[in-house]
Amino acid sequence: MKHNNTYLIYICCLIYLPIAWAQTADTTTKPVQVPITVPKAEIVPTVDGINNDPIWKTAKWYPMDQPWVGDYPTVDDFFGRYKLSWTPEALYILVEIKDDILYDQHSDPLTSWWNDDCVEIFIDADNSGGEHQYNNNAFAYHIALDGNVVDLDPQRKPILYNQHITTRRTTTGDVSVWECKLTVYDHTYSEEKVNEPMILHPQQKIGFAIAYNDNDTSPERENFMGSIFVAGDNKNQGWINANIFGTILLVE
Repeated sequence: MKHNNTYLIYICCLIYLPIAWAQTADTTTKPVQVPITVPKAEIVPTVDGINNDPIWKTAKWYPMDQPWVGDYPTVDDFFGRYKLSWTPEALYILVEIKDDILYDQHSDPLTSWWNDDCVEIFIDADNSGGEHQYNNNAFAYHIALDGNVVDLDPQRKPILYNQHITTRRTTTGDVSVWECKLTVYDHTYSEEKVNEPMILHPQQKIGFAIAYNDNDTSPERENFMGSIFVAGDNKNQGWINANIFGTILLVE
């Protein structure tokens, strides 16, 4: 029996290790992934932080259960999940977060924004993957408790992208519901011009991940919980490398 278990572990390693290596070693090509299907909303959701729209009654929950920074939190400290939908004009995201302490230590939204409690949405319009740290190949939108949306621009400075995402949050006890309308822009987006958003369509694939920065009154966040498994020791790659994003498929 001992030998059989050893053999099974060996076979699992042979299967898993090449996949893990592919996720971390190649920063120019996004691995092939099974996409999450995202249903179209026939009735446009009202962005009010209340999950009573018709599409939210049928859309599937997905977990935010991957520790990207810090240890795995206890369920009393954090629990997160999300739903997705779309219309031709926007992607809609419903997030439910159980967090016992909501903390916003910086009144300036452009100061150490990642160390406050916030939802972070990663979007890659053409699902191409690749580096995006200081360019618009992809976006890493940090949505603060007060609704401000922050990312780095090509000049390596944080700026507000509030025109990209409309969001509302409601909190009851230790559970917050975040409802977001995200207007999608592709890699041609420039802060120096007027940009036309993408018109979304069925069978479109988009790179996507979502995470939550959790801080319980410390100088720095204690946890960063994401929706995507990232192999290796350095799991906090989403703000730099769009290859770690998942893939969503828009369907009717």
